[in-house]
Amino acid sequence: MRKLKNSELDRLEIEAFKAKKKTPLLIILDNIRSLNNIGSVFRTSDAFLIEKIYLCGITAKPPHRDIHKTALGATDSVTWEYVEDTLTLIRKLQKENIKIASIEQADNSVKLQDFKIEKNQKYAIVMGNEVKGVQQEVVTESDYCIEIPQFGTKHSLNISVTTGIVVWDLFKKLKF
Repeated sequence: MRKLKNSELDRLEIEAFKAKKKTPLLIILDNIRSLNNIGSVFRTSDAFLIEKIYLCGITAKPPHRDIHKTALGATDSVTWEYVEDTLTLIRKLQKENIKIASIEQADNSVKLQDFKIEKNQKYAIVMGNEVKGVQQEVVTESDYCIEIPQFGTKHSLNISVTTGIVVWDLFKKLKF
């Protein structure tokens, strides 16, 4: 085996990325504190052709040096929008027939591996604050609550790690 050179990776130019058909998945960042986590979500979203990121509440907006440090330019390729109130946003998206899934440990949550995708359905996943998680009022209004099974002593993952796991799983279910 040989590591590939950057020139062999078939990277898209930003305009080609913007023109490419997107994964029917939206990411809602609900009051994310860490600028590095925000940047990481942008980078993951670029990798999996996510349609759009919504930055809500206290979530910082690009341009910002600390977001750029982990996004590595993905803030230029991935479409994003700032919306002050997460609850208002999810209600608007639901009226557009988009299913909302909060990624949270909750009663009646669905384990990620058991979550079934409806054909021709668009989804938005809500990623919560690093300390408090997704706001309870948002969880209450969500169509689904999806949980990543965990078996250790902590039962929490960093939001950027959680986003990567959930996006990869949903990407596979939506694309294949």
